[in-house]
Amino acid sequence: MLLSQLPRSTYYYEAKIRDNQDNELTDLIVKIFKDSRNIYGQRKIKKELQKQGWTVSLRRIGRIMKEQGLVSKYTVAQFNPKKATVNESEIGNVLNREFKQDKELKVVVSDLTYVRVKQKWHYICVLVDLYNREIIGYSSGPQKNAELVHRAFSSVKYNLNRLELFHTDRGSEFKNRLIDQALETFGIKRSLSEKGTPYDNAVAEATFKTIKTEFVYGKVFDSQQELDLELFDYVNWFNNIRIHGSLDYLTPKEFKEKHLIGKNTVQ
Repeated sequence: MLLSQLPRSTYYYEAKIRDNQDNELTDLIVKIFKDSRNIYGQRKIKKELQKQGWTVSLRRIGRIMKEQGLVSKYTVAQFNPKKATVNESEIGNVLNREFKQDKELKVVVSDLTYVRVKQKWHYICVLVDLYNREIIGYSSGPQKNAELVHRAFSSVKYNLNRLELFHTDRGSEFKNRLIDQALETFGIKRSLSEKGTPYDNAVAEATFKTIKTEFVYGKVFDSQQELDLELFDYVNWFNNIRIHGSLDYLTPKEFKEKHLIGKNTVQ
């Protein structure tokens, strides 16, 4: 049958279905973007759509995002401050850039960054498990010192005896007897990046770039209490809801559960 021979009602009916589908897709993309806290780009939105049974091209997603004015926070340039002091310890780079680990809690990396609380700088410390990029410990406070790192360890919900190696850059806040005693108590070995070599702590650097973009940039907290509450909320979202490209678009929780099931199946 020629197109000209189609009943007009059929043509309008099919056009209406396409319009409804387009509207539904647009609403879904907007919702996914907003639920991601204005973070997800085209690839992650595509993965979330696939989970809900939609097969959509990156080009189409990009077009809809542009039409709806959806701009990811990652399009904003970030200022990257330099560290002022250096830890001159003779401890070497035991990790040796072996960032892919096959065992939970085998290697934990850490770094610090700053955030504005009213008119002053406060600081955030996180501990990241290289196995699944989970933030296993964190702390925040007005002082950039070893106590901040120690409190991050105190927040870890896992048995610290399971940790095998703690790797950081050579920031002076990581050189302190308080930290050394904690590591010695739980039998955790130490590893430091080589001086002036940020790639030796690339995962922690990447994680903090993520935190700066998603949590810190453009925000001013009214109090330390507000910072603590919002950091708690962000860490929970980061570990249990946010999908990670480095984890094949799974959350840290999903990645761990998937591989745990796989190990149990093999056994």
